[in-house]
Amino acid sequence: MAVNNLQFGAAVDEWVRATEQRMLAVFRESTQRVASIAANGVPVDTGFARASVRGSLQQMPQIDSANKGAKDQRYAADFGNITLVIAGAQLGQTIYIGWTAAYILPLEYGHSQQAPAGFVRIAAAQWQRIVNDVTAEAKTRAARD
Repeated sequence: MAVNNLQFGAAVDEWVRATEQRMLAVFRESTQRVASIAANGVPVDTGFARASVRGSLQQMPQIDSANKGAKDQRYAADFGNITLVIAGAQLGQTIYIGWTAAYILPLEYGHSQQAPAGFVRIAAAQWQRIVNDVTAEAKTRAARD
């Protein structure tokens, strides 16, 4: 079958757009899963440390030495900011996810009275497996469609 250059160009463009959309979907979903694993791994007493998670496309959220929360208050997990940042990310951008609670580093790395939780390192170590899983899931969905 003869195909002219315009038809070929349109077909290639459509394929490229679909590929870019799939890559973006895998990027965003993989990032969301890693962020969820990390956030859910934060040790919870009042929930303040876990609730201090923030996301940005510009820079790493900074730890605030005054950000300790109220002693007897309970804090609910709210990952809405993270979800919005990830949803707005484009391929090639860096997504920064960090916690702003003053005591987040001792929770991650441990201290004299508490073993390290390692929630960030544990989640980050799963990146490649998660990307592979999300890619496989996307391929399965594409094969069904």
